[in-house]
Amino acid sequence: MFLAIVNLTMEILTAIGLLFLGVLGNSWFWTSYTNRIYSLPIPSDRLDQYRIVHDIGMLTVPFALLFSLIRVSMTSHHEIAGIALPQQNENWLLAPWLLSGAGLIMLSSTLLKRILRSKPPGFSVDHREIVHTEQLLGQKSRGEGPYQKLLRVPGNQAFSPEFNEKTFTFDRLPAEFYGTKLLHISDVHFLGTIDRPFYELVFEKAQQWSPDLIVFTGDLLDRPEKIEWIDTTFGQLHAPLGCYYILGNHDWHLDCDPIRDRMADIGWQLCGEKAEFITKESGQIAIAGDERPWMGNAPQFNQVDERIFRMLLSHTPDNINWARQHQIDFMLSGHNHGGQIKLPLLGPVYSPSRYGVHYADGVFYEPPTTLHVSRGVSGKHPLRIGARPEISLLTLLRRAS
Repeated sequence: MFLAIVNLTMEILTAIGLLFLGVLGNSWFWTSYTNRIYSLPIPSDRLDQYRIVHDIGMLTVPFALLFSLIRVSMTSHHEIAGIALPQQNENWLLAPWLLSGAGLIMLSSTLLKRILRSKPPGFSVDHREIVHTEQLLGQKSRGEGPYQKLLRVPGNQAFSPEFNEKTFTFDRLPAEFYGTKLLHISDVHFLGTIDRPFYELVFEKAQQWSPDLIVFTGDLLDRPEKIEWIDTTFGQLHAPLGCYYILGNHDWHLDCDPIRDRMADIGWQLCGEKAEFITKESGQIAIAGDERPWMGNAPQFNQVDERIFRMLLSHTPDNINWARQHQIDFMLSGHNHGGQIKLPLLGPVYSPSRYGVHYADGVFYEPPTTLHVSRGVSGKHPLRIGARPEISLLTLLRRAS
């Protein structure tokens, strides 16, 4: 009797463990599918249709897994390593487990890559400060936009961005640019759910760093009427070496021409496909923009001497392989928002990238390119847990020869 109870308990625990792994693998499979679909230049209404496939898979496969376990336990007498297998005429029960197994393999690969990831030599994080904007403003910066319920989720960090200072060291950086302070801002998503005072405060505090160079890496508007916010936000920023920007996929869903015109009116320079030069004394660096796959063509560095330091603004980090092939020294991106939510152990889950969550945020070294992926200031869906909004001041140093 005792042995029977023990055996039954072990069978139940094994079934629970298998079901947990199956649900985990299934969830990762469908989130990986969604991440890759959302990395493509597909209109937003069609993307929502593809998302239905994700929703169906997430909801139905767990029930298929549970049913297969119940069915096998009732009808099968075949076992491998103590695990019952379906009979030959019920091999279809393996289908949801094969899908979940594929998801577990993908998850294992993701975690392994994260462990093995190397930071660039000479990189350091020098300072972090969490700014609680609602305390400084003395009010809640909640506007009239959609997704208001997300702002009320417990633990939401959407209103407490991180201002951080990082140092990067490069071989080809001209001596004249040693110590250059570069302000990197990305993904503001002016929509109206988070109100204008939040953004004005963030930009005001960023300007207090007195940066030498400022770059913005896309996703400015989610509502065209919020173009009026540009003057009191981006209009606050100025730097002796200039302010450069590109646009992103959310801007692509709107009419980009008014945005570009407004940015030009306040002195921001569009970082285009053709590389331009930023000059300081007798030193130069080359900078270009990459708005692919949504807009434009590959940047042109053909006329740039191979000895000149190359900088690339790319909304998505998915263009990293192109950057490596063209000897880009420093690539700055956003787009992925750090996943917006990071789970314990698993980390970010949703990241609209062909590489899944690998480039969700942070610093990467893909020789010869150093990549900085910002979590951005905001998002269309204002939910941040474990992936705070981010504004970064990057100090550029030259490696001693």
